[in-house]
Amino acid sequence: MLNITYLVTIRKLCEVPALNILKSLKNRTPASTHKKVVVVLTDKKPLRGYLNPSRLGETDPISLLTPDGEHQEIPLSKVRSIYFVRDFAEDFEPERKAFLSRPKLDGLWVRMRYTDGETLEGVIPNDLLTLLDNGVQITPPDLNSTTDRIFVPRLALRELTVLGVVGIARRKPAAAAAAAQSRLFNE
Repeated sequence: MLNITYLVTIRKLCEVPALNILKSLKNRTPASTHKKVVVVLTDKKPLRGYLNPSRLGETDPISLLTPDGEHQEIPLSKVRSIYFVRDFAEDFEPERKAFLSRPKLDGLWVRMRYTDGETLEGVIPNDLLTLLDNGVQITPPDLNSTTDRIFVPRLALRELTVLGVVGIARRKPAAAAAAAQSRLFNE
């Protein structure tokens, strides 16, 4: 009986508005999800900072936290590309802009042409729903550079060409289809 009364008291405490704020704080994404990025604007000026990658397709002005602790909002129309880097080195752009041979990573091998005519190859996930977002996230051809991924907004692209499908298609195994058939003679 005492335990039931105790649970009811806790439920009543959670209905207090001050404690609802604590609940909403628990639902927030932690600050450690911010990644090191170099944002290259359309005039090719680089801005270094920290960015939450989960919100790239959702919000139009991206929220960049500079290394000095200042907050900047940059509209996607002014962004050429966003480089997710391991450290803030001077040479953040990959040395190679194209693959030397067929890539080994699973996904779609694509060539992107920017509005200024420059091209860049990469591998994107083999998921057409990700192409419908505000941009494309690719894995660059130079895996040894400081850049892990590159996000390119749709407005910065003039053309996106699929060069090939790398990896095997995700199909149901044949054994599962055969097991679904009814057995006539083994019953």
